[in-house]
Amino acid sequence: MASTKIVLGAVFIASFYLSASLAFPPGHHEGSYPLGNGPISGLSPDYYKFTCPQADEIVVSILKKAIAKEPRIAASLLRLLFHDCFVQGCDASVLLDDTEEVVSEKNAIPNKNSIRGFEVIDEIKAALEEACPHTVSCADTIALAARGSTILSGGPYWELPLGRRDSKTANMKLANKNLPPPNATLHRLIKFFQRQGLDKVDLVALSGSHTIGKARCVSFKQRLYNQHRDNRPDITLEKSFYHTLASACPRTGGDNNIRPLDFVSPSTFDNSYYKLILEGKGLLNSDEVLWTGKDPEIAGLVKSYAENKPLFFEHYVNSIIKMGNINPLMGYNGEIRKNCRKVNQEI
Repeated sequence: MASTKIVLGAVFIASFYLSASLAFPPGHHEGSYPLGNGPISGLSPDYYKFTCPQADEIVVSILKKAIAKEPRIAASLLRLLFHDCFVQGCDASVLLDDTEEVVSEKNAIPNKNSIRGFEVIDEIKAALEEACPHTVSCADTIALAARGSTILSGGPYWELPLGRRDSKTANMKLANKNLPPPNATLHRLIKFFQRQGLDKVDLVALSGSHTIGKARCVSFKQRLYNQHRDNRPDITLEKSFYHTLASACPRTGGDNNIRPLDFVSPSTFDNSYYKLILEGKGLLNSDEVLWTGKDPEIAGLVKSYAENKPLFFEHYVNSIIKMGNINPLMGYNGEIRKNCRKVNQEI
């Protein structure tokens, strides 16, 4: 009996590390260990173990090509997860296009001309449908793409609970209400996250997603020229950083010019985002107020993450798993869309 237990244990461990390795790019070391608390609330990392065991491998293979072509797309795909989960839960409602029955969330103020990466999701979903027809949901496709993008950018691996199903509706009104704007005050940011069952640690850790990606000038121009409606810049902006931004984003025009959220390592998922905030070089108001907003707990977390990347990675993993569990559709609720842009009966 004891020898049987040992053999079974060895098989389990070998199986775990084999499945985990699928998500890693060759040569990936730092942050490549699984973190987090495992499966939660009905979702399971093994959900597709028998029905589509190659799902993550398919996702990562397409992500590698997409990110090699345009490194920024990693941040865009990670952002899709946020913008999905903050609006009626993690149900792929953000992917639905306008139809007679659906008012797309893509046209909501926080999303219009802003969220992107839909073509990559389409490519991943098509490959998943070819390999495992009518099996992997669009909601899980977003979650897998977000994790893969994080890992391929140098960030941590986590055991991703799966089993979400897809909504048959979108909610543009809720998208306008629930998605935090880039000029949000710290008080408002806390409220936005509390509305989703997320706390201050989640707010600071998940804001670290801005260690990769870029933002349009329109997202932070207020800080440069009219922060308090007094035609003056935000005094928390470090002066040389202010001049760099002002040269790229003039007072009039240039709204769609883009700047990196983390100019030190814009394509690498690390903790330099927090280091920049400490220096007054956070790009968005919603970034810098984490340090200047006069909340000791939040400011303390910013400082801790700036000094301790493993701590940031640990908290980030726990928080993104928590966010990914916001009101998922499971069981017989929702559907598995064949085309992520349309509910099934419209195809």
